[in-house]
Amino acid sequence: MFGLIGHSTSFEEARTKARSLGYDAFADGDLDMWCAAPPQLVEHVEVTSRTGRTIKGAYIDSVFVPEMLRRFKTAKRKVIKAMELAQRSGIDITALGGFTSIIFEDMNLLREQRVSAVELDWSRFTTGNTHTAWVICQQVETNAPRLGIDLASARVAVVGATGDIGSAVCRWLQRRGVAELLLVARRPQPLVELQESLGEGRILSLQEALPEADVVVWVASLPQSLEIDAAQLRNPCLMIDGGYPKNLDSKAAGPGVHVLKGGIVEFWQDIGWQMMEVAEMAVPQRQMFACFAEAILLDFEELHTNFSWGRNNITLEAMDRIGEASLRHGFKALELEPAAAATASSNAVLASA
Repeated sequence: MFGLIGHSTSFEEARTKARSLGYDAFADGDLDMWCAAPPQLVEHVEVTSRTGRTIKGAYIDSVFVPEMLRRFKTAKRKVIKAMELAQRSGIDITALGGFTSIIFEDMNLLREQRVSAVELDWSRFTTGNTHTAWVICQQVETNAPRLGIDLASARVAVVGATGDIGSAVCRWLQRRGVAELLLVARRPQPLVELQESLGEGRILSLQEALPEADVVVWVASLPQSLEIDAAQLRNPCLMIDGGYPKNLDSKAAGPGVHVLKGGIVEFWQDIGWQMMEVAEMAVPQRQMFACFAEAILLDFEELHTNFSWGRNNITLEAMDRIGEASLRHGFKALELEPAAAATASSNAVLASA
């Protein structure tokens, strides 16, 4: 049995969803009440692989909302208590989604193994970052050529390059043979270490990298104050929004700029659940975050283990393995709309003529 731990994208949206699910007390409560509220197992589902195998799963709402991020003790407690509920519910492998994964890693919750009388078994949990990294790489490889971008001669900027997903994407793209990697992150020393481990790549600021990049992979959260001058971007430019929340399309709109929500997959058939509507998926009955899909894949494969765990531990071999399972069981990475890709490709041909 697989589990998914998620949350709403805002307090107001959470209250609206709570009312639709019949949790009126939550819908009427203020933020302080939500901070004190325990996690809720809100939905059970069945998922059938393209191979014919059917498994069962559960969705746990951590009752966390982004407005709680500044309340560090509350944020930690929300994630740990949701993990405790998953383990007590007999779930074999559970994926942490959205901010729950970020909180777990950034606050080093590995030190918080005991919850009440429960000793958390880390082997029952996964961040889902390996599958997310693989999906983002597939999105680059599939959609860049559709825009007339030849990866063999392209510059690819990875924003958030030193993180778990970002460093894995860099290693994958290096194997793919992109012309040049542009490495962007907040802290300089990890960037130097990444550059040394890769044996290549230029370290640039965001302002320096964006005008040079044919492809931009964002695997860092965007500050609300960030402004991007689309006129300074290359045309065409593919931007993969792999951060959380996904709001790059509101920051980088312009001619020739194609923003694709990164790290999202679509299943081969509908799933009878409600909770992906909370995540504002375009096709909520089929689409989901790749980190959630990792738990489903591990259950299909009977690999009940923390497949993605810790920082910078993702290997290319693990990405290949989870990617093969993803395709076998019926997942497909989200792609650009065909009309947008066709228009961009035509413009690229005209520009080169």
